[in-house]
Amino acid sequence: MLMLRYSLFRFVLFLSFTGILFLPGVMAQVPAGQEGIAGSADLDDCLAYTMKHQPLVEQLKISDMVRRRDIGIALSDWLPQVEINAGFQQYLRQPVSIFPDFENPSGPKREITTGVRNTSSVQLSADQVIYSPDAFLAGRTAKLYRLQSTQSVHEAMVDLVVRVSKAFYDVLLTDARLRLLKEDQARIERSMKDARSQYESGISDKIDFQRAVISLNITQTEILGITEDKKFKIAYLKELMGYPFTAPLTLGYDSTGLIQETWLDTTRIIRYRNRVEYQQLLTRLNLQRSMIGYYRFGFLPSLSAFANYNLVYQNDNIGILYDRDFPNSAVGLRLTLPLFEGTRRAQQLKKANLLYKEMALDTLVFRNSAHTLYVQAIAAYKSSLKTYRTAQENSRLAGEIYNTVRLQYNQGIKTYLEVIISETDLRSSRTNELNALYRLLVTKLDVERALGNISVNY
Repeated sequence: MLMLRYSLFRFVLFLSFTGILFLPGVMAQVPAGQEGIAGSADLDDCLAYTMKHQPLVEQLKISDMVRRRDIGIALSDWLPQVEINAGFQQYLRQPVSIFPDFENPSGPKREITTGVRNTSSVQLSADQVIYSPDAFLAGRTAKLYRLQSTQSVHEAMVDLVVRVSKAFYDVLLTDARLRLLKEDQARIERSMKDARSQYESGISDKIDFQRAVISLNITQTEILGITEDKKFKIAYLKELMGYPFTAPLTLGYDSTGLIQETWLDTTRIIRYRNRVEYQQLLTRLNLQRSMIGYYRFGFLPSLSAFANYNLVYQNDNIGILYDRDFPNSAVGLRLTLPLFEGTRRAQQLKKANLLYKEMALDTLVFRNSAHTLYVQAIAAYKSSLKTYRTAQENSRLAGEIYNTVRLQYNQGIKTYLEVIISETDLRSSRTNELNALYRLLVTKLDVERALGNISVNY
């Protein structure tokens, strides 16, 4: 562990001296109404900006609020339902009823027009659920649905944090590689001038100079490619952050932060309950258990209370229809008892139990897959750590070899071809060191995610 910290500290010092830990972004005019991050931004700054400005974060919050409104809609069945109904009716032809002739019971029956031509009514009604299986289920599962909504948002946030972190490291180390290539370019240009001077002085032939030109052209091509690649990676990071594309973005990192980001305790044990995915499975399991209770007690009746107050207006003359009202009112209880629904309830109960067993098995499947994912992530981290240490050592050795060969070439002991070979090895080893560091940071994030240790603040 001490060797790891020493190696990381040495690499951080190297980055600090080469200016890698302070990365200038693309300078541009920021449109009105859009603000970027003032000064250099570390990973925490980028994540904080993401949580505040990324549209996806706002969408997730809105989705959470929508789901909570759905819960409120379901719970509203427990509150009184009050409504007013009004109507007007005019008979074009009034109904006729047939009554016996009370004066002559044995005689023919009489046809009598009933009712009035114009009728209007206003009804105020109120219903209050005392017990209903649907309302009871809504009240019992409201807390679980709120928890499920929170967990869904948290899962998406964790994914966003991981993607922003990886993109941040990618830009950081891409810029580091670009700076190294520019140092190589400056060194090759000096070598090319020396080779040209020796050629013009007749000390060496033209081949050394031509090889230097070839090496310089290759390096310049790589610089151009990485410069364009960096533009894309910065644009991708801005997209993930919700950052204005025309605003400058300057990334920075301190040595202590870099060491902390790469260090990982590989002795930790995975705890499945820390994984939000496992928590979601448990929440779904509890919701399904509530559905089993709903179908099991579905034979219970629904009971509600009601109260009605009616104002009835009747008159053959529409002009004076509302001069007099005939009020009536009523209160009562309404009981609904399902007697026979075929085998629907029994089949629904059996289906709910089967779904519960299936979901319970999902938790076991997840535990197995989560353990495998953790083993894979920790193995990748250990491999990346070993690769990084090896790349550091190779970079150190390549630097020593290049300095020695360069000195021997100046003394006429080595050929320029050997200088080019040692220079190529140096460039390759430095690139491998940077790639190994990026891979180490990425695999460390994967391990933290497998452990469920990614923190999210929103």
